[in-house]
Amino acid sequence: MLQSSTPTDAAQILAALLAPGEEPGAGLDVLRPDVREHTREAYDALYREPQPLPASALHALAAVAADRQGSGVLADWHRAQGADPALVAADALEEPALAALRDHVDLLSDSPALVTPEDQRRLAEAGIDVTTVVLVSQLVAFESHLQRLVAGLAVLHGLEVPTALGPSRAPRSRGRRAEHGGTTLTGRTRPAGFTRDQLQWEPWVEVPDADELTEAQRESFASKASTNSVYFRMLSLTPGITRARSALDNAIFLPRDGLPKAERELAAAATSKVNDCIYCASVHARKAAGLSKREEDVDALLAASLERDEDWIAADLAPLAAGQDPRWAALVTAAAELSRPRPALGAEHVAALREQGLDETQIADALSAAGFFAWANRLMLSLGEPSLPDA
Repeated sequence: MLQSSTPTDAAQILAALLAPGEEPGAGLDVLRPDVREHTREAYDALYREPQPLPASALHALAAVAADRQGSGVLADWHRAQGADPALVAADALEEPALAALRDHVDLLSDSPALVTPEDQRRLAEAGIDVTTVVLVSQLVAFESHLQRLVAGLAVLHGLEVPTALGPSRAPRSRGRRAEHGGTTLTGRTRPAGFTRDQLQWEPWVEVPDADELTEAQRESFASKASTNSVYFRMLSLTPGITRARSALDNAIFLPRDGLPKAERELAAAATSKVNDCIYCASVHARKAAGLSKREEDVDALLAASLERDEDWIAADLAPLAAGQDPRWAALVTAAAELSRPRPALGAEHVAALREQGLDETQIADALSAAGFFAWANRLMLSLGEPSLPDA
């Protein structure tokens, strides 16, 4: 087990993060112990417990996600864990189910807001059952969190973050636009823009009823919601991962010490703006405004307009921090840069946080909050859509 208190590279941070044991090692002492523990539990549940897909396929899809999001560290890691080289390669795949899954990983890695019900239907037509669909969304979403946690800690320690070249194939979503406004599959009204108002969320996949859940499924989200939540009943199809995810969510957002809770929620809202997740932004902007009593500043973040390219990626994120005071501007900018499809957090962004009086553990809190919402947004965006509340 790695014991060095100062990591020498990002790969060492990743290895220490996933290693069993209680000693933090490799510079993880700035991270809340529960954040490290539950991240490792999610990894173990995903890759070391029985799943509908073989481990070689899971690691291959994770390597594809890492290549798409520019993480050389994670791409190398998953190849070393036995990733199926044919699935990782850029070549066409003859097996329809694997081709559909890899295309879906491409889409969810780059442009999660562009996933549609038609993409879910394509997976179903390729013979992929709903549990595997949720599993693959969990995989890409978890890897997105893990990449940002490693990248953020590396930058915090002044280390370079190795990049990976993205696959040469274009994602199926190129040229689409995210669907704001209009109606959902059930005929309800889809929100036309970002808001602090409470919204509903509707799944695109079949979700078990409350009386169909196993005890393990119920327990996987008991700390977060009741069985009335269609979202958590859906995630309970992957109970081991969901159990760790529920605990990780609480470990990041519930503690009273460290970075003020309002600012952790602010980081979550900023991340949700980058990923264009209206539902998550509504929840966490509402919390940030309520805790900080700075409704106008939160509303300015929500109202910021981002120009997006043919893959629905925003190059200029500066509008998100416009008009904020120096501390909130630094927090929003750091969260946003970490949340790009290929994270671009740099030493200058961490330095700006330090200049505003944040210590290392508070910066780690901010980065953890943003990293976790790379996970949360991708689940919400790939498996369903928001709607306005019923009358």
